[in-house]
Amino acid sequence: MSIVIAFIIVGVLGLLLGLGLAIADRKLAIEKDPKLVALEEAMPGANCGGCGFAGCTAYADAVFKGEAEPGLCSPGGAALAARMGEILGVKVEAKEKQVAFVFCRGGKDRTKEDYEYKGMADCNAAALLQGGPSACKEGCLHLGSCISVCPVGAISKNADGDIVVDKEMCIGCGKCVAICPNHVIRLVPYSAEYICACNNHEPGGKVRKACQVGCIGCKMCETKVEGSPFKVENFLSVNDYHAPQDGASAAAEICPQKCIIKRS
Repeated sequence: MSIVIAFIIVGVLGLLLGLGLAIADRKLAIEKDPKLVALEEAMPGANCGGCGFAGCTAYADAVFKGEAEPGLCSPGGAALAARMGEILGVKVEAKEKQVAFVFCRGGKDRTKEDYEYKGMADCNAAALLQGGPSACKEGCLHLGSCISVCPVGAISKNADGDIVVDKEMCIGCGKCVAICPNHVIRLVPYSAEYICACNNHEPGGKVRKACQVGCIGCKMCETKVEGSPFKVENFLSVNDYHAPQDGASAAAEICPQKCIIKRS
């Protein structure tokens, strides 16, 4: 009988304590501004960090405080930018979606190898061994560390073994950019059509010895095509995405290494 009484007493005490905590929570709770609540509810919940903040709630809070610009959420896109503007009572222009691109097409059949790598399937681990097995020390290591960190499965290997990004699926979070030891993956505008798919900044002679499809910095794309958006910087051709793209296709055609490609 005493055991039953003890259970009843413990149950009553638990009920009273729970009721007390509920009342205290209601009395001591700090009410959020309705705009902040609306901003938080509008966020996509991806928590990808692409906006530069730890997560969606942190970004919403920063926007509410005026510490961050609205419309930076790549997963939310134009629809979220418009919604944020509606909540804040301001006009917000959505930034063009930024998506990841792998600036390398130098697979095993196109790039020489210094040695056979038999370590763990991790790009950062391979990079610790003389910069990796590839003779091009600025190229893709093809071990797929970027694949493992992509939160939406937008990165994969194609039939040739190249690492590729599905720009439709990519949310521009930048996690693949951060994990790549050779900085081969970078964010580019969604609309970017022609890209020099190379990351090697060495002189052309060294590039030719290492890779069949690497940029040799010949400047043909820059000097032989009128209105070309491509400029050679530090031996590597780079597309100025903000410039008119009228000459981009001609630059791709004239490229002797065929490293300027049309993005699918």
